[in-house]
Amino acid sequence: QVQLVESGGGLVQAGGSLRLACAASGRTFSSYSIGWFRQAPGKERELAAGISRSGTRTYYADSVKGRFTISRDNAKNTVYLQINSLKPEDTAVYYCAAAPIAFLAVVETNQGQYTYWGQGTQVAVSS
Repeated sequence: QVQLVESGGGLVQAGGSLRLACAASGRTFSSYSIGWFRQAPGKERELAAGISRSGTRTYYADSVKGRFTISRDNAKNTVYLQINSLKPEDTAVYYCAAAPIAFLAVVETNQGQYTYWGQGTQVAVSS
């Protein structure tokens, strides 16, 4: 079992940056593909970025490419999401989630495969 705790959210002006962190408990952290999801008010939750078990493969939604960078440190059981050039439309609750996956270099993109979720951290971007 994995427990996930997000941190780093806050209120920033458009054009600013944030670094979110997702700290995981459990000795099998490296067995999971990790995703950063976000849910804006009135919208469905979407996968913004994902990273493979090995950290060598990443996935980004089109809306965040070039601005978001996901990385992981398996020794520290932590995944990071660097968000640059923030836009008001990035305002959402950001969740990290873990999906068990057999392959080291595959990013899980099916939301239904994510079995562990954090509580979320709010990101608000003012214009």
